Amino acid sequence: MKETKIVVPFADRISFKEKVAYSLGDSASNLYWKTFEFFLVIFYTDVFGISAAAVGTMLLVTRVADAVADPVMGSIADRTRTRWGHFRPYLLWGAVPFAAAGVLTFTTPNLGGGAKLAYAYITYTSLMFIYTAVNIPYSALMGVLTPNSQERTSISSIRFIGAFTAGMFVQFFTLPLVKFLGRGSDTRGWQLTMVLYGALAILLLMLCFVSTRERVTPPAQQNANLKNDISELFGSKPWIVLVGVLLLTLAAFAVKGSVSTYYFKYFVKRQDLLGLFLLSNGLAFVAAVSITSRLAKRIGKKPLFMLALGTGGLVIGLFAFAKPADIWFMFALQIVSSFIIGFNSPLVWAMFADTADHAEWRTGRRNTGLIFASAIFATKIGFAVGAWMLGLILTYFGYVANVEQTGRSLHGIVLSMSWIPSVLLVLAAAAMAAYPLNDALMVKIEADLKERRGEIEP
Repeated sequence: MKETKIVVPFADRISFKEKVAYSLGDSASNLYWKTFEFFLVIFYTDVFGISAAAVGTMLLVTRVADAVADPVMGSIADRTRTRWGHFRPYLLWGAVPFAAAGVLTFTTPNLGGGAKLAYAYITYTSLMFIYTAVNIPYSALMGVLTPNSQERTSISSIRFIGAFTAGMFVQFFTLPLVKFLGRGSDTRGWQLTMVLYGALAILLLMLCFVSTRERVTPPAQQNANLKNDISELFGSKPWIVLVGVLLLTLAAFAVKGSVSTYYFKYFVKRQDLLGLFLLSNGLAFVAAVSITSRLAKRIGKKPLFMLALGTGGLVIGLFAFAKPADIWFMFALQIVSSFIIGFNSPLVWAMFADTADHAEWRTGRRNTGLIFASAIFATKIGFAVGAWMLGLILTYFGYVANVEQTGRSLHGIVLSMSWIPSVLLVLAAAAMAAYPLNDALMVKIEADLKERRGEIEP
């Protein structure tokens, strides 16, 4: 089969400086998201003091509000008109509230059981609403930095280097910071750690805001109609496939990521190694992301995406055979699986931007904010489902916080580290086979859209 030559027009290229500046926004978000992924469940069970089942239920129930908040936020961002553009202003407006909500969420109040659970619901829900108000416009911004599909893959790759660099910081330093800042009090340590993360997030969001520019606008004749926009989303096969795949993938990440702390605390009994273990995950991801754009050009986004999820999922399943003393085996599995799966992160967001182009090409309407809102929604639902699953699994297998675990509860922890995320990732890879967009079609779509906008001669 003849290879399609894909060249990025000079006018569509984005400077490396702007790509790096854009990545800082995801660095800010990942100071929170990676804290959620790896530490939120164990913070609530072992520090805040509520049961694993209550945590899982709370994380799932709070996502119901997102069923309204995410598409509404995406639609609002699409219709925002300021001298800074549609999406950039929310980085400026949301930075300080974002930081404040993070501190409150990781503050443990001196309240009774029911009141404490209510506080957890209120603060976590507030944090996720503000996360929505910042992260949906931020993610949508990638779709309007340039109209070129391949250039967006490059932007997304650099974005995730920024994301995983922040993630590695969180994975390696969070527990030591909690210990250092808490001076013997985990509740105080978590609160002050989130004060630090909040200050960093404000700085990174401000740098992203001042150093990026929006270049792609919706058709001038497009009228606002949220009902029609949502209806058209559900008529888009590429979008449906990506949302389904993202749900399965994030559920897998949430189960494995959240159980990692339990795994090293109770199964390996070497919690001191957790930071290095999670750091190895981040380093492997960064190594993969740094070559994703080049690999995607050679073999295509879809084949690379399927290979990453399927093969990486199978490697994760091998954690089922690790014994507590098999430290090197665990680290090897973590590094290999993280490197392989690492290709998927920049690809999925670049493909969501492609679905915005496909939707405009197919319907004449562009709703970048709404499309990325759905992606963020799928991410949060996937995370919530994974955390809910882990809460149910730990409860079913008899987990009790801060005591020696039974053989049955340890079995549940090992399953959550191995076969459960493995199966979810393999299913996600299989579902991706139905994704209809390829690189050659995207070249045609890009050219057709430019012609419609009058950017090139027909």
